[in-house]
Amino acid sequence: MPVLLPTSRARARTLPRRTAHTPDHAVVIAGGGPTGLMLAAELALAKCDVAIVERRASQDLTGTRAGGLHARSIEILDQRGMADRFLREGTITQLAGFAWTRLDISDLPTRHPYGLALRQSHIERILAGWVEEIGVPIYRGREVSDVVQDDTGVDITLAGGESLRADYLVGCDGGRSLVRKAARIDFAGTDRTLSNLMADVEMREAPAWGLRHDEIGFHGLSKTENGRVLVVMTEARLERSGEASLRDLSEALIAVYGTDFGVHNPSWISRFTDAARQAVSYRKARVLLAGDAAHIHHSVGGQGLNTGLQDAVNLGWKLAQVVKGISPEGLLDSYHVERHPVAARVLRNTRAQIALLRRNDDGRKAAREIVSELLAMDQPRKRYGAMMSGLDIRYDLGGGHPLLGCRMPDLTLTVAGRRMQLFTLLHDARGVLLDFCGGLDISPWADRVIHIGATYDGAWELPSIGAIAAPGAVLVRPDGHVAWVDDESAGGLAEALTIWFGAT
Repeated sequence: MPVLLPTSRARARTLPRRTAHTPDHAVVIAGGGPTGLMLAAELALAKCDVAIVERRASQDLTGTRAGGLHARSIEILDQRGMADRFLREGTITQLAGFAWTRLDISDLPTRHPYGLALRQSHIERILAGWVEEIGVPIYRGREVSDVVQDDTGVDITLAGGESLRADYLVGCDGGRSLVRKAARIDFAGTDRTLSNLMADVEMREAPAWGLRHDEIGFHGLSKTENGRVLVVMTEARLERSGEASLRDLSEALIAVYGTDFGVHNPSWISRFTDAARQAVSYRKARVLLAGDAAHIHHSVGGQGLNTGLQDAVNLGWKLAQVVKGISPEGLLDSYHVERHPVAARVLRNTRAQIALLRRNDDGRKAAREIVSELLAMDQPRKRYGAMMSGLDIRYDLGGGHPLLGCRMPDLTLTVAGRRMQLFTLLHDARGVLLDFCGGLDISPWADRVIHIGATYDGAWELPSIGAIAAPGAVLVRPDGHVAWVDDESAGGLAEALTIWFGAT
């Protein structure tokens, strides 16, 4: 297998020469957006041969797209020692909200009780820099045109006639995913009920700054970082589709404001809707889906990019273990089992928010006021704040201790007389057994799981759950979720290690 050395992100890479049925890479990722970049980093940390195929010639991104990171996404970046790179460039803010009701999460039990306002273009740039540092090849200016898999791998044809073969292919290629379509995975859900325009423009006249809500929908005009105008409009006519034009934007402005404020010189214009769809399966044999290729929904709540990043962190270590022969292929089924319900819940809450925000009629206004009153109460605020920020995600790993399946809190531990944060133990994307009582032996898994004797004298608390009993030991997966808990009544450590980290 050829060794590809790191080069400039803007430089096109030469594809390796093909030999029939010999993989060029263990894993190929279609799409170099946030999800694809995060997944590539996870696989590379696990010493798995991975490459990205990206249709853009550079990482430059046209449009505003997503606008921030929620608390759980900041945590997973912290788990890899990367959070500070993002925190330095963004603005810490209370980002979580539900149907325009802000949810203050500053009192939730996390070291990051906030969101980070940071545009997707910056998020991608930082992720791409990390991926380049760890030597992941990116084939730029290439687009997947066909996918054919067999029992031993996947053949990926690119639009220019080039091809690659991989053991596994992951489609991170957006809502119109060619990978998903080629794999014949159904994209079930609901069609659009509204159409929004978003644009970065100049205006000859002073616009009516701020939000507006009327019988058409919701609209907003605000200043961008470079002094231009960011426009968000609900279109009066749903039947419009396809590429949006300056004329479409002008007509939408006139319908709401009676003028288009002399709109001109757009740097970009995009159209998005509230269509909500989800892949019925995140895996079909050797083809997997993540991010928008697996789920789409309206941008209200800012959950799309964050859900994709968390897909990547759930999948990466599992796929690496399967590729390297540590775990059987069945481990990949847990990716769909765990992540499909998470995205289904995101689709559900975005549908609910759009139902409240769709128009400003008397009934919806009354419903929003009642919801806002409820969310001002402590328990609902904490519960929905934990949901919208991703802090309450719990995978169903069976009954038992409340920690099981939850994300592990970033405890301040004492290890060999030295204070350290738990997340530092996850920087290399390996499993961790935290042994608070001593005496556990996991030597057969020593090459896959770090065994740490530690003490912790603080409170144990989970978002939306509250105080929990201190466990005697905790097995933490590379994605930061708890796979096993010793609460003085539970056995099964060897079984849990075998399920998540392979047989010995």
